[in-house]
Amino acid sequence: MIVDKLYERVEEKGHVCLGLDTDYKYIPSWFAESFKSKGEAVYNFNKEIIDKTYNSVACFKVQIAYYEALGLEGMNAYKKTLDYIKKKNTLVISDVKRGDIFKTAEMYAKGHFEGDFESNYLTLNSYMGLKDSIEPFLPYVKEKEKGLFVLVRTSNKGANDFQYIKNTQGQAVYELVGEKLNDLAGEYMGKYGFSSIGGVVGCTNNEESKKLRSKIKNLFLLIPGFGAQGGGAKDVVPYLIDGNGGVVNSSRGLLLAYKKEENGYKNFAQASKKAVEEMRDSIIKELS
Repeated sequence: MIVDKLYERVEEKGHVCLGLDTDYKYIPSWFAESFKSKGEAVYNFNKEIIDKTYNSVACFKVQIAYYEALGLEGMNAYKKTLDYIKKKNTLVISDVKRGDIFKTAEMYAKGHFEGDFESNYLTLNSYMGLKDSIEPFLPYVKEKEKGLFVLVRTSNKGANDFQYIKNTQGQAVYELVGEKLNDLAGEYMGKYGFSSIGGVVGCTNNEESKKLRSKIKNLFLLIPGFGAQGGGAKDVVPYLIDGNGGVVNSSRGLLLAYKKEENGYKNFAQASKKAVEEMRDSIIKELS
């Protein structure tokens, strides 16, 4: 199962998931201006980053919004980025956060688990219910070695608007979502004790992290919120089980690492590699 491959990548490479949320504005001007279009510049920027970091990360995450914003040339850069990551024999999460009724969800599943935009993992939103929003993706999990990361609790300030609302039994919405996902995930378990149906849990606002993790032990986690969003290695550790069971995403903090280096813009990919390794080592140190 795909989760076993991700687990093994974490064991070998550490916990870092490098987010290629590549805004054209992030690219040093000397590099960007050497290409005919913004799409070409974005793809080649990604390619430089991937070449320097693929041996130091567990996986990559590509946020589709940054590519959609550039129109057709952006979506071509998105496809080429996915393809290039797979050529490096590593794993890619497409951060698309799809969540719709059944027939539409079937088309999303086909669009992102087959064809031009095929990925290893997708992010999903279950707000419309597991049957509608999640079930159409399950045949790919079972038969095509694909994986899902479903939103459980996020790290943004707006999470408080709905995710923390409690029912009469004192359970927050995010806890109910996590428990239902954990039950479903139990039907798709890998050999290391985690499911190919995983969860997204932000590593900030996590005073209740141990309690939540105890309820969602089947879920391999995608953990955003590290770095630019305020999370650190200490916030990550409660979500790991025996040192594994999660990948930790950072995007801006790694893509823009060159801005913290003297003349870093001249070798932005090397700066990203250094930042990846520092992030990886900080989590390992905190675990030990």
